[in-house]
Amino acid sequence: MDKKNALRAGALAAGTTLMMLLMSSPALALTRDDGDDPGPGLSVVETLGLFVVAPLVIFGVIAGLVMVLDKSRKPQQQG
Repeated sequence: MDKKNALRAGALAAGTTLMMLLMSSPALALTRDDGDDPGPGLSVVETLGLFVVAPLVIFGVIAGLVMVLDKSRKPQQQG
């Protein structure tokens, strides 16, 4: 990819991101809808555990299972 195409792609990505940020209105999240019943908020430790630690643990378990159950190991060379 030459510089001109890279610049064009970067400008397009930046413009798209800017338009999405401008069109989404986080202020609308402050108005409650009928029937809303939000639960109690999460603490910092609960948030980190749920969104950081849990995905890392799940990734580790999956990666470990893939490595342990991998059947395509190369045969050991003799001598």
